[in-house]
Amino acid sequence: MRTHVYLRAMLTTEMLRMIDWSLQEDLGECDHTSASSLPEGLQREGWILAKEEGVVAGLEVAAEVFRRVSPELTIEKLSQDGDRVAYGQAVFRISGDARRILEGERLALNFIQRMSGIASRTADVMDSFQGTKCRVLDTRKTTPGLRAFEKWAVRLGGGTNHRMGLYDMILIKDNHVDYAGSVEEAMNRVAKYLQELGRDLPVEIEVRDASESADAMRLQSMLCKPSGAPLIDRLLLDNHSPEEVRMQVERWGGQIDLEASGGITPSNALHYAETGVDYVSMGWLTHSVKGMDFSLKSTDTLI
Repeated sequence: MRTHVYLRAMLTTEMLRMIDWSLQEDLGECDHTSASSLPEGLQREGWILAKEEGVVAGLEVAAEVFRRVSPELTIEKLSQDGDRVAYGQAVFRISGDARRILEGERLALNFIQRMSGIASRTADVMDSFQGTKCRVLDTRKTTPGLRAFEKWAVRLGGGTNHRMGLYDMILIKDNHVDYAGSVEEAMNRVAKYLQELGRDLPVEIEVRDASESADAMRLQSMLCKPSGAPLIDRLLLDNHSPEEVRMQVERWGGQIDLEASGGITPSNALHYAETGVDYVSMGWLTHSVKGMDFSLKSTDTLI
């Protein structure tokens, strides 16, 4: 069974700005439907219900949506982000002005559905990895503007975040190597850059074959970060078959962290995990996953 660790909700300034922008995108000047059909001040309550089994995520985001619509609304989270929930289970209760509830309904559901879909599929992958040491990573293949939310959902599903952006890690890909001229030239420049910067950023390099792996490991023993630590932290085995990954693990496993990536989906992820690789990164988790179905109802049961 997957061991769940509750994660403290952290809504950054950028995430709050995205919530505000998304509300403005939806509301515009006014919710004319609610304003025309419901009397001002009408008090009602609603429940958000799961319409399928999975891992719920985005409840704290939904709560913030409703808080920003109206601080007068009463919010009760009936589950915690990261919980497994059953079909028909009520996960959230909202009460107060009916117009305000309906103004926030769609955006709150959008966040919950998107984040829960990601968390659920991440949990499925991690559950399938039981018996291996492998961990699943996300990628930068996220929805523009929603990266922080989607990567939060990956964590809630038991996954591990890769870099958040271009600013918190150095990842030398095949194009960097080709433009620089060689693995050695690229890594020599990285070492010089970090010395001048005076920072120990994490460093990963993509290797396309055994020759590039050998080049990278030779340089790893020669080049250092400003602290004196080895320059390279991880090798990225992109677009390798499981058998090719296994061969790299047999050669370099235990000497450096190894990550498999490229075309990995739930249907083949376990084949990679069973090679002994440390990480499997899956863009699929955020660019192809289906949302989990939720709805807001005026009663606490699906009827």
